Amino acid sequence: MTTQCSALSARVLGAFVLGALVLGASVLSASAQQNPVPTGPVIVLETSKGTIELETYPEEAPKTVARIVEYVKKGFYNGHRFHRAEPNFLIQVGDPASRNMAMQEWWGRGGSGKPIGVAEVTKRRRHIRGAVAMAYPGTDPRGADSQFYIVLKPRPELDAKYTVFGKVISGLDVIDKVRRADVLKKASVRE
Repeated sequence: MTTQCSALSARVLGAFVLGALVLGASVLSASAQQNPVPTGPVIVLETSKGTIELETYPEEAPKTVARIVEYVKKGFYNGHRFHRAEPNFLIQVGDPASRNMAMQEWWGRGGSGKPIGVAEVTKRRRHIRGAVAMAYPGTDPRGADSQFYIVLKPRPELDAKYTVFGKVISGLDVIDKVRRADVLKKASVRE
């Protein structure tokens, strides 16, 4: 009888401990989902259609994130227009020529003039809705400069071809409203 009681007590205690662990994991998981912690600086884009917030991934794309943050802090993107906006595909910004409406036929061809020089392409970050990635001319991702895009729907065909350096954490409704020539009034960084 004592052996049976001990075995029963051990099972009950084991179930209690297991239940507490599961409950604790559920509480931690729910807490993490409610209060997601960005992995790097948050970039805030104040557009003519509303505000978009982007978390960044400096652990996967350190040089890309550093470059974009540097340009944001210098005010490089302020006043740019979204030179590309394709429904159900993407919106794109980062060409200084887009400040000049008379140069619309040239929009999308320029940048800062200083390519990042590395391709921080990873299979870990995918082109999910709201992914933010670097555009580049030609076929070499090391040519990425200052232009970046945000995908409006999942685009797996772009995975492992472009540096995904962040994602939209607020303003998914805004990215759907952005059209070509809409203004990026101000970009700022929240660290």
